Amino acid sequence: MRVLCEARSDVGRKRKGNEDSLFLNPEQELYVVADGMGGHAAGEVASRVAVDAINEFVTLTGGNEEITWPFGLDDSISYEGNRLKTAIRHANRRVLEATRESAEYEGMATTVAAVLVDGDTAHLAHVGDSRIYLWSSGEISQLTSDHSWVNEQIQSGVISPEQARNHPLRNVVTRALGGRSDLVVDIQSRRMGPGDVLLLCSDGLTTMVPDDEIARVLGESGGDVADAVQALVGLANERGGEDNITVVLLKFEE
Repeated sequence: MRVLCEARSDVGRKRKGNEDSLFLNPEQELYVVADGMGGHAAGEVASRVAVDAINEFVTLTGGNEEITWPFGLDDSISYEGNRLKTAIRHANRRVLEATRESAEYEGMATTVAAVLVDGDTAHLAHVGDSRIYLWSSGEISQLTSDHSWVNEQIQSGVISPEQARNHPLRNVVTRALGGRSDLVVDIQSRRMGPGDVLLLCSDGLTTMVPDDEIARVLGESGGDVADAVQALVGLANERGGEDNITVVLLKFEE
């Protein structure tokens, strides 16, 4: 299976700097989006440290299965799944180390959404509220579940998804790199078919553009992922661009 990738990160219309980071490594078939948090540009540091560390570990394990695994191997998932899960835990360690090295980085953190492709299988991992969607056969589905306060309230039936969109605590994440040393990474694997598209994005897209409109843009693009990326970022900015916007589209072809 061949993967076509298009990506863009945009500062948006309200922020002075871009604290999102994206990393594309087609050689390893690794694709990562991170949304940093923290004052004094620390969010930008956290997201960059994270994506660099994830790429470092995935690249290292791509050619050497005999390395030392810093957190051991999880027998319930594949080798590729272990590569991605461990890479994110390794990145969490790096972010925590950076917070201890400089007082101005204290409290910084970052979300992560990442995909590692192996043939026709996509291994997906996320921490926080950056999301991964699947567009397949004309329908969109959210594959990840936000680690956020409002999502926990939705799951408990306390508030509705409509109330969550404008809730004052909608940006509060309950899990992120840089928070705890024993980070839990949600990971899954999915068989991809020809024409399937994966969307990785920061919440700068999803807080501005609801899922049905994301689906409309993907449908109207006619499979042109470059056009779709530009259209999604443009639409988020048209709606106010309140946060940094990062979009990665991966299209699977024979």
